[in-house]
Amino acid sequence: MTTAAPPTPSPRALRWQLRRNAAARTWTRFQANRLGLGGLVVLLLFGAIALAAPLLLDANELRASQATGPILGAPSAEYPLGTDDSGRSVLTVLIFGSRVPLLVGVTATIVAMVIGTLIGIASGLFDGWVGTLLFRLTEWFLVIPFLPLALVLATLLGGSLLSLIIVIGVTGWSSTAILIRAQTLSVRERPFIERARILGAGRWHLMTRHIFPNVLPLVFANTTLTVAGSVLAETTLAFLGFGDPTNVSWGTMLNSAFNNGAVSLGAWWFLIPPGICVVLVVLAFTLVGQALEDIVNPRLKETA
Repeated sequence: MTTAAPPTPSPRALRWQLRRNAAARTWTRFQANRLGLGGLVVLLLFGAIALAAPLLLDANELRASQATGPILGAPSAEYPLGTDDSGRSVLTVLIFGSRVPLLVGVTATIVAMVIGTLIGIASGLFDGWVGTLLFRLTEWFLVIPFLPLALVLATLLGGSLLSLIIVIGVTGWSSTAILIRAQTLSVRERPFIERARILGAGRWHLMTRHIFPNVLPLVFANTTLTVAGSVLAETTLAFLGFGDPTNVSWGTMLNSAFNNGAVSLGAWWFLIPPGICVVLVVLAFTLVGQALEDIVNPRLKETA
């Protein structure tokens, strides 16, 4: 008696199996990078604190009218990180202030990555005036200094969270587009692209089914690096007074500290903690991004 042959898996099941295997290999190689793994731990810690802030603390403590502490009071048993210019606990403001940089950083990065990926693929795949126009537009955004352009847009759009997301996302996509365009130019010369063209595949089919899957790992690796820049951009704009006045963030804390003379008064507890938090988050995203970049493109590590 012969046994029946096992059923042949469908092409979709095979694709998902390949993706799961690739993800498992990526995670295994990522774990070998101690700096990247340390950065991931720091990001998970900050993310957990930001998500749990409303559960850990009372948001009413952020209201200056309900503050009971001394103005710019030094650290004590009651206030471990001292108080700010309104008498609020710096620790409470610091924890709630983690929510805005991470929210704006991640969402603005999504905007930037979508724009940069679409323009990068299109400028690398399309020939003629379309590709040239998109490439020149990318170069223009790349050479324009970020801060002046961001300040102009922030002034026009106002100081809401949505405005910050739009400003940072619209001004931060050009480096991604350059990177994706270069990868697209390399992928489009591969034999399977030529075979797809011979079989009648259109540009949209090539972009979605062939080009995008091959640039996706690079997009993913570049995302974490872009989040670091977006968090720093949000902090900079908030520090300069272009943040959302209805929400606390590390940038608004630094702005308030400088405006109320924390430096001249020696109130280091109001100035240093938010600065350290910004440095840690930006550094953590950078370490994770570099670890992923070494995995996605090992040639960078070989030529370094």
